[in-house]
Amino acid sequence: MDAVSSFFEGFIKMFNAGGENLMGLITSILPTLACLMTFVLAIVKLIGEERIEKLALKGSKNVIMRYTILPMISYFVFTNPMNFALGRFLPEKYKGSFFDACCTVVHPMTGLFPHVNSGELFIWLGISSGITKLGLGTTGLAVRFLLIGIVLAFIRGVLTEKIWMIYAKKNDVPFRDSNELTI
Repeated sequence: MDAVSSFFEGFIKMFNAGGENLMGLITSILPTLACLMTFVLAIVKLIGEERIEKLALKGSKNVIMRYTILPMISYFVFTNPMNFALGRFLPEKYKGSFFDACCTVVHPMTGLFPHVNSGELFIWLGISSGITKLGLGTTGLAVRFLLIGIVLAFIRGVLTEKIWMIYAKKNDVPFRDSNELTI
């Protein structure tokens, strides 16, 4: 009987700890997140979605912009999951690689910009909690994390593009003109 009682006490303690963690998030990160999202939406309204979309079309022509800058802009401005909308302005042959680069850069961006993927903020908070317990700041870690993420996004984007081109050539996949919009 003691073992059963002990099991259920531990079970309830686990949910109590989860509730305490949730309250900590509600009082710390959520107000910051709400303010940051409001700020970004205001910037988008001031600049205009059309201008941001034109930037995406121009940026798709350069391989470095296509797999580093565009994924970062898409996450910063449109957040998850709307960030993939910028991919619609890319030629078909680059869409898969853009998606791969976006998926690679999102988590590193969350450390500096928690609004980009608030659903997975717990990953960054888990990583940074060790640094915080040591009494150190997390900004340096977040910057390093982002720089490595940018490099990895570029490498993955280029590799995915090359692999897709090999596959497409072997299977005679037709491509439209690279300047043609595919909405």
